Amino acid sequence: MVDIGAFREAVGGWAAGGPGGPANDLAVRMGLRTAVLLEGLSDLAAVEALAERRGRDLAAEGVCVVSMGGAMNVGRYAGLLGPPGLGLRLTGLCDARERPYYERGLKRAGAAGGEFFVCAADLEDELIRALGAAAVEEIVRAEGDVRAWQTFLRQPAQEGRPREQQLRRFLGTKKGRKIRYGRLLVEGLGPCRVPAPLRDLLANL
Repeated sequence: MVDIGAFREAVGGWAAGGPGGPANDLAVRMGLRTAVLLEGLSDLAAVEALAERRGRDLAAEGVCVVSMGGAMNVGRYAGLLGPPGLGLRLTGLCDARERPYYERGLKRAGAAGGEFFVCAADLEDELIRALGAAAVEEIVRAEGDVRAWQTFLRQPAQEGRPREQQLRRFLGTKKGRKIRYGRLLVEGLGPCRVPAPLRDLLANL
């Protein structure tokens, strides 16, 4: 069984200018049919966590979830993985402010028509609002990050800001924190509290 990590590594090398043969060979061996394009690793962690909670093995279903390393790379990845490249069906998440850029990038890549589900600000914002600020703070405490959180709140720039915005900013203040909390926030959701973009994406796979 081919590890999905090997495919992601091959795609990353291809996107950086390397050969596409390894990614193509792995896609055929894995029977891939759909590529889920996500902006970053925190989104990937959240999507995989929800799939696991629902008892789904996406790779076994022919679905590859890929972090593009930034929204600006959507055209590049769509061209490699979509109809112009490997011929996979494209879907994914995008932030509302970046939706026009996604549409233009997909069109330029010859991959228009993929269904992307829109987050109001970003996926972290959707998860924080779905859980509620109090529940997110409990997760922060359980993870042993309460001291860092309290220090963050004392910063002048945070004075008077809504708690949800403070939490969203806090998750991005340390390398790797957004990735870790991407999974943790999904694990903290009740079955009926999954944000619509994430719920609809998984249902579409």
